[in-house]
Amino acid sequence: MINKFVSSVAEALAGTADGATVMIGGFGTAGIPDELIEGLLAQGARDLTLVNNNAGNAEHGLAALLKVGRVRKVICSFPRQTDSYVFDGLYRSGQVELELVPQGNLAERIRAAGAGIGGFFTPTGFGTELAKHADGTPKETREIDGRMYVYETPIHADLALIKAERGDRWGNLTYRKAARNFGPIMAMAARKTVATVHEQVALGELDPETVVTPGIFVQAVVKIDRVATQAGGIKA
Repeated sequence: MINKFVSSVAEALAGTADGATVMIGGFGTAGIPDELIEGLLAQGARDLTLVNNNAGNAEHGLAALLKVGRVRKVICSFPRQTDSYVFDGLYRSGQVELELVPQGNLAERIRAAGAGIGGFFTPTGFGTELAKHADGTPKETREIDGRMYVYETPIHADLALIKAERGDRWGNLTYRKAARNFGPIMAMAARKTVATVHEQVALGELDPETVVTPGIFVQAVVKIDRVATQAGGIKA
């Protein structure tokens, strides 16, 4: 009997190797899988490459991984925010690498990995520093219908950490509003996907038309209780 629910975050993340590329869902603070990030901290993997929309906030979440020296490289679109001082300090001191990717390109590079696409041409970034590789060499360019394009490659990952809303034991997932963001494409682009859900439902309870991430892309699911806030609302 297929049952992808596991008893703990530690069990779900066991075996994460040093040097792994880890995709972490979330857009700003929406859809960040906080419990899985905390679990990765406890698990101990080092020399990680993180793929996310940003480079962390304050000293929690992604920033916590950065602060304890567990990250070698960050691939993101928005590395600098008002409270991204942990990443900023590490980057300026040469302790962490950055691959800056325009947000649309980031999403498409992740999607391309999951879809089995070898690469794609985009006009975004042409004529800028973003049209160069990390070593300074230019990326391939091509003129198509009178417009110049830059060739971008897929981003694959060893592990994807995503936050969903509901899931069944086969790993089928639905999301809550903006918490959906990068989760579905990251689940497709990683060799192993671990998801948290607030609701565990029986098989057949999810309308197939509402399933965003099919269970074939998910290897482990952990149920996390929703936390009430002091204001009486809920922590999504």
